[in-house]
Amino acid sequence: MKFMIIRKADKDTEAGMMPTEQLVTDMMKYNEEMIKAGVMFDGMGLQPSVKGARVKFNGGKPTITDGPFAEAKELIAGFTLIQVKSREEALEWVKRWPPIDGHGNVELELRQIYEAEDFGAEFTPEIRKQEELLRDNAAGREAGSRR
Repeated sequence: MKFMIIRKADKDTEAGMMPTEQLVTDMMKYNEEMIKAGVMFDGMGLQPSVKGARVKFNGGKPTITDGPFAEAKELIAGFTLIQVKSREEALEWVKRWPPIDGHGNVELELRQIYEAEDFGAEFTPEIRKQEELLRDNAAGREAGSRR
């Protein structure tokens, strides 16, 4: 089962405040524990919404609104992707989040990721093959950009 741990934004992340050296160290230790356990496969922090944009479609036409966005508590400051055996295991990892983040007042959200099996018969073998090719191509580009 794959899950996304979503780190909600707050006034500090929206102000672009960089984490302290201690928080970076603690997050690296947390990530390293998950990697060694074989559960973490990606994670990143996001820049403040002032650098972002929202694209809303109405009747198929896009309207772009530049950030910042008003409700910081509804925004995302970062995410971690994990693969575990159960929701309970995912929650155990979430509970180990570094306690100094957000000065001890951070909100995390756990969301399960859809996987091919969740789509049933509509996810035909042809569609599955196409999806696997797309993922392989994306992974190859990502690996090439890290060189």
